[in-house]
Amino acid sequence: MTKRTDDRPPLKSRRTVLKAGAIAAANAIVMPFIARFSPAFADWPDRPVRLIVPFGPGGPVDVIARLLAPGLTESLKTSVVIENKPGAGGNIGNALVARSDPDGYTVLCTSSTFVINPMLYANVPYDPVKDFLPVADLAGSPTAFAVQPSLGVKTLAEFVDYAKKHQGQMSYAHSGFATPAHLAGEFFKIRAGIDMTPVPFGGGGPAVQSLLSGAVQMVSTALPGAHPHIAAGTLIGIGMTGEKRWFDLPQVPTIVEAGYPGFVVDTFTAMLLPAKTPQPIADRLTQECTAILKRPDMQARLRTVGFEASAGGPEALRARIARELPMWKDIIQQAKISAPG
Repeated sequence: MTKRTDDRPPLKSRRTVLKAGAIAAANAIVMPFIARFSPAFADWPDRPVRLIVPFGPGGPVDVIARLLAPGLTESLKTSVVIENKPGAGGNIGNALVARSDPDGYTVLCTSSTFVINPMLYANVPYDPVKDFLPVADLAGSPTAFAVQPSLGVKTLAEFVDYAKKHQGQMSYAHSGFATPAHLAGEFFKIRAGIDMTPVPFGGGGPAVQSLLSGAVQMVSTALPGAHPHIAAGTLIGIGMTGEKRWFDLPQVPTIVEAGYPGFVVDTFTAMLLPAKTPQPIADRLTQECTAILKRPDMQARLRTVGFEASAGGPEALRARIARELPMWKDIIQQAKISAPG
C-alpha cells in the first residue's frame, strides 16, 4: 500500500462531516434560546429605563407611572425616567414602544385606550397582541356617573325617568373621545333607552367642571375626577361601572346593582414591553412592579387618586386584553361610534 508522503491530515469520513454539520445546525437553533436565558441578562438594567406614557402629564396613567417610578428606581438600581408621548388617543406612544429595540430599556405604561383604539380606528400603528409582551396589570378605576343635587334626582333610576321626560334636551360631559368614560356614557344611553348629547372635554377635571357650572346634566368620567366632589356632596354619584362599590363611597351603587347586568367597564392601566424582549427581563419587571403594587402604602396612595391596585402578572393582563378587545368592539358597534375624520 502506498504511504502518504505529504503532511496533509487524513481526509474526514463522510459520516464525520455529516455529524459535524448536524451539530452546527443544532447549535444554530439552540444558541439563540440559550442566549435568551443567559445569565448575561442579570446585568439588566445597566442604564436608565424609559417609561413611556402615551398621554400628557397629570392624567391618570401619568400619575400611576410617577407613583411607580421611585420604587422601580430603587429596586432596579437605575433611573426610571417618565417620558410623556401624547397624541392620537395614545396611538403615538403605543406605537413608539412597539417599534423600540426589545432590550428592556423602553417600557410602555398605558390605559384602556390600548385595546379600544384598534376597535375604533381603521389604521392603528400597532397590534395589541402581536407587538407587545405583557408585564403587569397595574390598577383599575371605575367610571362614575354623577349629577348636580339641583337636578332633583338621587338614583340612576330617577335619572333615567328624568331623561325620558326630557328626551333630546339633555347632555352629558365626558373626559375625551373614545375614552372608557365616553363609551360607558354611550353604552348607558343604549341600555337605558335615553337620548343625551355627548360633550367631550380634555380630561376628567374639565368634564366635571362643566357639570358644576350647570352646562350639562350629567358627567361620565373616570372616578379620580369626580371623587372629591362626590365625597364632599357637591355632586351626587348615581352609579359606578366597577364590579363592586368603591371603598369610601359606599352610598354609590354599581351600574349592575342599579339594574344593568354585565355593565362593568372600568379604566385599567398596564405595563408592556416590545414583543421580542427577552423573557427574563420581563419577568424581573413583573416581579418588581407587583411587589411595589402590593405594598400597603402604595395601595393607599393609589386609592387617594381613585385607583385600586390590581397587581396582576402577565397572564392576568393577557386575559384582560383578550376579554376587553371584543367587549369594546361590541360597545363601539352598538353605539355607532366612529373615529373622526
